[in-house]
Amino acid sequence: MNLKNVAAIIGISAITTVASMWAYGKISKSNSSFETDGKLPANYASFFNGNAPATTVDFTPAANAASPAVVHIKTKTNAKQIQQSRQPRQRNPFFDFFGDEEMLGDFFGGPRIQPEQRASGSGVLITADGYIVTNNHVVNGADEINVTLNNKKSYKAKVIGVDASSDIAVIKIEASGLPYLVYGNSDEIKLGQWVLAIGYPLNLDVTITAGIISAKNRSIDINSRQSDKPVESFLQTDAAVNQGNSGGALVNTSGELIGINSAIASPTGSYAGYSYAIPVNMVKKVVTDIVKYGTVQRAYLGISYPQEILNEEQIKKIESEYKVKIGDVQGIVVTDVLEGGAAKVAGIKVGDIITKINGISVTSSPELQEQIAKYKPNDKITITLKRDNKDLTLNATLKAKLGNTDLASSKAAEKLGGKLETVDKATAEKNEIDGGVVVKELGNGILGKSRVEKGFVITHVNDQPVKNTEEFYEALKKLTGATVKLSGIYPGFFGNYAFMLNLNE
Repeated sequence: MNLKNVAAIIGISAITTVASMWAYGKISKSNSSFETDGKLPANYASFFNGNAPATTVDFTPAANAASPAVVHIKTKTNAKQIQQSRQPRQRNPFFDFFGDEEMLGDFFGGPRIQPEQRASGSGVLITADGYIVTNNHVVNGADEINVTLNNKKSYKAKVIGVDASSDIAVIKIEASGLPYLVYGNSDEIKLGQWVLAIGYPLNLDVTITAGIISAKNRSIDINSRQSDKPVESFLQTDAAVNQGNSGGALVNTSGELIGINSAIASPTGSYAGYSYAIPVNMVKKVVTDIVKYGTVQRAYLGISYPQEILNEEQIKKIESEYKVKIGDVQGIVVTDVLEGGAAKVAGIKVGDIITKINGISVTSSPELQEQIAKYKPNDKITITLKRDNKDLTLNATLKAKLGNTDLASSKAAEKLGGKLETVDKATAEKNEIDGGVVVKELGNGILGKSRVEKGFVITHVNDQPVKNTEEFYEALKKLTGATVKLSGIYPGFFGNYAFMLNLNE
């Protein structure tokens, strides 16, 4: 082949390539449905306009500041006779508490001896004088609690109070000058934000793992195992956690506490990529109530609303039934307003779409639960809602469950003394009761001088059923005489027991 032919071939190829590229550019520009005039989508504007972080994150300052305030908790539960339920407890195989252990044995319903049990978890120091926050499921039912600090010093701990609904417990050791974590603000947490999980997994020494916030306001229906009124609005992370991490700290890169690690999503019981923490703003409120009042002061708005995310068909059904137009409005559709509740007094109506609580957006059931859970009866909040396509802001005074604004305390409760908790769901199922209040400690009041023994589960007050501590204290408020009849059971033993107590003793 001579040089002229070679040059001709190269020339033709070059012209063909240029023509093809020109034609492709014309066609792709005219047919593209993904870009408009070379502009970026609106959601990328702030990211590419100099707001994307350019530096790497250093975790060492946060790890060094936070790890001394995270403690190792070891519990012992004495051997005892129990009454097995006829059927094993049903559970979701994909969600579990860290180290939530099942009792071994058959399910024939007969009494048997549960051997001594030992367990391990984590906790977070929140004051210099030894108050520690952890999970309810870490210390629930324990006869002995030992706390080991980061410096290897060990202390006996006592339970100050628990809240099974949120899976929070407060315990205390007698010490001073201790390191402790400062609270962050879980309302300001963003998806993709770096976080550290700190705890004592698998009985190892203090362990720190890093991850990001992968989701917010998750409800995984795990607290229903221990409460008939579960409150869930978890932070979801991919920081690696395992058994023993329960009650440990989730901190931000400033070393602030933003959550208490509580559960994992796993088909095997070990870490599989998703863990769940209770947001710190909810933790703060529960801890404050427990320390100040001895029980959680739970407030209610007094409305009914869909618990799940609505699909298109459900939205159309609600729009038709309640004569509302949801459209693209992100919020909570009110399907019922309870008589005498805070919402009714505030002027909320069926069909209203609640979009904000005190200026914070709520678009799902867990988000609404989390915001209301931060308040107690008699607290005032503002509610932003859509009605007839108009924005309204109403003021509401939150109430207790039975429609009043009283806090859960009474002179009768003070005279009884002792430490009472809502019986856990597993114990209730095993003993075939709907709920009740278990006497954890007798104290120095009337309970301590009576024939009632530790472990007694109160199911009735003056023959009125009580399923939890809230109903128990409400029943005490209604007493008109000097005596009270407490009826109930001893778990694992047959028969009902009743005690008449004189409150004037």
